[in-house]
Amino acid sequence: MRIITGKDIETVCSWPMIVEAMREGHRLEPAILRDSLLESGNRKMLVRSAWIAGLASGTKAVTIYPDNPTLDVPKPSIQGQVLLFDEASGHVEAVLEGVDLTGWKTAGDSALGADCLARKDIRAMLMVGAGSMAWPLIEAHRSVRPSIDTVIVWNRNAERGGALVARLSEAGLDARFEADLDAAVPQADLICTATMTQQPLIKGALIKPGTHVDLVGAYTPAMREADDETLRRGDLFVDSFATTIGHIGEVTIPLESGAISRDDILGDMHALVQGKAGRAVEDAITVFKNGGGAHLDMMVAHAVARAMERT
Repeated sequence: MRIITGKDIETVCSWPMIVEAMREGHRLEPAILRDSLLESGNRKMLVRSAWIAGLASGTKAVTIYPDNPTLDVPKPSIQGQVLLFDEASGHVEAVLEGVDLTGWKTAGDSALGADCLARKDIRAMLMVGAGSMAWPLIEAHRSVRPSIDTVIVWNRNAERGGALVARLSEAGLDARFEADLDAAVPQADLICTATMTQQPLIKGALIKPGTHVDLVGAYTPAMREADDETLRRGDLFVDSFATTIGHIGEVTIPLESGAISRDDILGDMHALVQGKAGRAVEDAITVFKNGGGAHLDMMVAHAVARAMERT
C-alpha cells in the first residue's frame, strides 16, 4: 500500500492528465455509487464510494467544519482521505490525501464538461466566488479553452476578490473585479460559480446566447447558484444523474417545483464524452451541473497512483 501525500499529488498532476483520465473513465460502464452525508449543526461528514468495473473501487471520506480556521489552533475547514482499492483483487492500493485530490477532481470535472459543451472561441470568463476553488477552476478551464484571455471576478468580499484578480494579473491575464454581478453576467462567454449560497445568484435572463454556465458550488439539497430561468433557457447537463437528482438543490429544487422536468436534463458526462449529447447550436446556452461523485475521485486517484508508479 502506498501513502500518497498532497505534495505527491501536486507533483504528478497536470490538467491535461486529469481531464484525459476522466474522459477515459467515462468511456467505461457507469460506476456503482453510494453516498452518505451526516450533519451536526454546521458541521458535515461526507462519505462517497464508487466501483468502476475494469478500473478501480474506493471510498472518499471528508469532514467540513466551517469554523476550523477560527480555532485557537486553526485547522483546515475541509479534511479527508481517499482509499483506493485494486479492482481485480480488492487489496488496498493507496491512501491519498483527500483535499488536494478533490481540488483536481472538481476542477477537472468542470473542465471536461466545458470541453464537451463550450464554444471553441470563448474569451471572457466570469468567476463567481473567490474561494479556494476559484484558481484551479480558472486554470482547468483555460487548459481546455486556451482562448480565454479575460477573467472577471465577482465575490461578496471585495478584498478577497481583489486578491484573486491580482494573482491572475501577475499570471498575465486581463483580470478585473466586478462588484455588480448582474452587470458582469452578460459580459461573459463562460460563467463558473463556486460559492456556498442557498439563494440563486445567476439570473438566466441576463445570460447572452452562446454562453456556457458551469455550476460547481451547490452540494446539498438546499443549495443552488442559478435561478429557474437559467435552467429553462439553457440546455442542461449534469456530470452524474445519480449524484445530482434528488441530492443537490441546483436541479432538485426546480424539478420538485415543476420549473423544469426530468426530460430537460439532456445528458450526463457519459453521454457527453461518448458523443451522444452536446451543444446543439453555436448560440445555445449550455448549463453543466458539477455534482461530483466518488467515481470521479477514483478516476483521478487511479491516474495519480499510476503516475506515482512511474516516479
